[in-house]
Amino acid sequence: MADTWPRTHRQWLIADRPNGRPLKDSDFELVTRDIRAPEAGEVVLRTHWLGFDPAQKGWMENVGGYVAATNIGDVMPGSGIGSVMASEHPKFAVGDIVAGRFGWQEFPTVAGDELERISDPEMATARLGVLGTTGMTAYFGLLRVGKPQAGDTVVVSGAAGATGSVVGQIAKIAGCRVVGIAGGAEKCRWIVDECGFDAAIDYKAENVRDRLGELCPDGIDVVFDNVGGVILNDMLAKIAMHARVVICGGISRYTLGKMPAGPENYFNLIFMRATMQGFIVLDWVSEYPMARRRMAAWIREGRVRTREDVQEGFENAPRTLMRLFAGENLGKQLLQVG
Repeated sequence: MADTWPRTHRQWLIADRPNGRPLKDSDFELVTRDIRAPEAGEVVLRTHWLGFDPAQKGWMENVGGYVAATNIGDVMPGSGIGSVMASEHPKFAVGDIVAGRFGWQEFPTVAGDELERISDPEMATARLGVLGTTGMTAYFGLLRVGKPQAGDTVVVSGAAGATGSVVGQIAKIAGCRVVGIAGGAEKCRWIVDECGFDAAIDYKAENVRDRLGELCPDGIDVVFDNVGGVILNDMLAKIAMHARVVICGGISRYTLGKMPAGPENYFNLIFMRATMQGFIVLDWVSEYPMARRRMAAWIREGRVRTREDVQEGFENAPRTLMRLFAGENLGKQLLQVG
């Protein structure tokens, strides 16, 4: 391999399982290892960006079973953007910019078949957010599970997050009235002033159930929940007839350090003839190219706006993930590796 780049690199490993509690520094171990030369079908990458999602804590816990199980000592899984430094794969050349799930490591050696080339470097970080799994989650969760109709009232929890903010904007494109629930005045201003939500509820300063009653007098047609717990319970109390409740995530589970109690108002699903459905976005992976084209067009047209919360330094990867659970990020959480 070339002498112009290092022979060793740093990796973050899983050191403990954070089951039933919040993340802490000792859940991760920083190690230095040799960079492995690529074998047939592999490439060596220089990691430029890492993306962060609440689901990563669940991967450490081996919750859900929809991704490969992790072991103590494994490289921490996660998505990134990198450039090809050496290639033994016919589809990739040195200098190509690629996206993939290659984990928290500076110079990963990975199978080329697991990577996607990014044709527009200016949109590279968008592949970790609005054009990546985050945006696809918003797109398919709302349109395929929530099935919004023009004139519907849509309420989104975790509305200032990378997924929730895009859900609300797609709902506006679909002709809906959108209310977002977020934590803090700055986040509430952003989703209304920049993302075009019709109203916002600051759960840190307002009574969520009372405000839902004021803002949604005819009930909620589509609930898109990223939080769970008490806020989901408050939304279920205000659903309209034939409402669709979309269960995307449950960040309150991570914040509380335990599974929250089941919603007290689930019987409203019966009274209002409503449905509640969870989903995993991987069910629509074959349709990602179509959804990305539509999303990219909406971005160019100014109909979808995004925001990135950028931290810096590979050594700060664990703390960057923890920001999600403290509600410190505004928009997609990214780390610029160096």
